[in-house]
Amino acid sequence: MHWLKVLSSILLIGICLAVIAIITCNILVRKDSKGRIFQNVDDIPYRRVGLLLGTTPLNKRGGDNPYYTNRMKAAAELYHKGKITYVLVSGDNHKLGYNEPECMRRSLIALGVPDSVIFLDYAGFRTYDSMVRAKKVFGQDSVTVISQEWHNERAIYIARHHGIDAIALNAKDVSLKRNYVKNHAREALAKVKVVLDVIFHKKPKFLGEPVIIG
Repeated sequence: MHWLKVLSSILLIGICLAVIAIITCNILVRKDSKGRIFQNVDDIPYRRVGLLLGTTPLNKRGGDNPYYTNRMKAAAELYHKGKITYVLVSGDNHKLGYNEPECMRRSLIALGVPDSVIFLDYAGFRTYDSMVRAKKVFGQDSVTVISQEWHNERAIYIARHHGIDAIALNAKDVSLKRNYVKNHAREALAKVKVVLDVIFHKKPKFLGEPVIIG
């Protein structure tokens, strides 16, 4: 059964390499975001544009999604405290009847943010697309990203590898103990994916004509 021992050895080596790759990618992403992520609105420097990363407004059970709600509140607070002048909301609008940017616009208006300072990116299908489009379509070399910390880490990493001087404000996170392991495992793999996207110069699904903010 020599071939079984060889196969087991190959499998073990593969697992070890995968673990090393996951750990390395996560370290790289977190290292790039160090010193650029802020917990408190009062501490964060001014940036002309805040880039609000989208998510679905409703959870799987049809109730309010707290990740979404907390991001809206954080963006509105940034605006009201004079830390940003404009808000670029970037989300998914890939199918009829699902429009994250429009939902975010309405939520921000309800929180007192003027419609005139809100700009919509309908092709922010994922974080990578949102960050690259912020520069290539909306002309931003400097932004304040708004999302939860784990999401902001990836956004900052992408930004720094695309010539964007990005900082981030952490919206309040959500503590869901029943999903803790699954969420953290998924995020660890997401960080691997974003490193690979940067290495292989991944292109956004759509670009398009330039849009001037302000």
